[in-house]
Amino acid sequence: MTAPLLEAREVTKAFGGLLAVSKVSCRVEPGAITAIIGPNGAGKTTFFNCITGVGPATSGEILFEGRPVTRLRPHEATRLGMARTFQNIRLFGHMSAMENVVTGHDCRVRYGIAGALFRLQAMREEERLSRSKAEELLEFTGLSRWREAPARSLPYGAQRRLEIARALATEPRLLLLDEPAAGMNPREGLELVALIRRIRERGLTVVLIEHHMKVVMSLSSHVVVLDHGEKIADGTPEEVRADPAVVEAYLGREDLS
Repeated sequence: MTAPLLEAREVTKAFGGLLAVSKVSCRVEPGAITAIIGPNGAGKTTFFNCITGVGPATSGEILFEGRPVTRLRPHEATRLGMARTFQNIRLFGHMSAMENVVTGHDCRVRYGIAGALFRLQAMREEERLSRSKAEELLEFTGLSRWREAPARSLPYGAQRRLEIARALATEPRLLLLDEPAAGMNPREGLELVALIRRIRERGLTVVLIEHHMKVVMSLSSHVVVLDHGEKIADGTPEEVRADPAVVEAYLGREDLS
């Protein structure tokens, strides 16, 4: 069996007496697209927060490439090779699309305080490389025409893709997307599906939280289902679709076909 890129072992997150996530274990295989689904309030985003250090787990263990990362802070997780987007768009609205993506690459620059103060050659070269990378990612995500436009002026679907471009600028090996299709119209949703497939083709591993079941079933090779903070199913899309516990959890809420 291939070693997982990411592994969660009985991860639990408690807020006082409330268990938002309860002993959730799962594996994310390298190069796969894994979906985490479940009703509202199932603990999906909280689980993401545990993985990326935004809200550290109360107990349990998280391994990234075999290394314990349970207590890492968000910037440390980013440097290790994990990047994420959020359910609510968190762009720098007054900055251009280009500037937003360049900020994502800041975690990879190597010049120090002296370089920044005195505009040393190393810093100028790093800036050139950051802009070059940002140009490539804007092209990759279909955003080149908005490169100089303020992020807040972009159409909603383009803002979602800009968040993904900024996350990709951190040079991750694992990309975590929290409801990337939320609020998108059907055309934007199709563009997103195509983009995620291209991201996987670049060799990245993707984990996404998503409510749009057609997106989940068309993209994912593996699905983890949470309900009330607990894992109730874990398998291929076909296995999950036929699982009675999943049907019960989604009864009256979602169409799994």
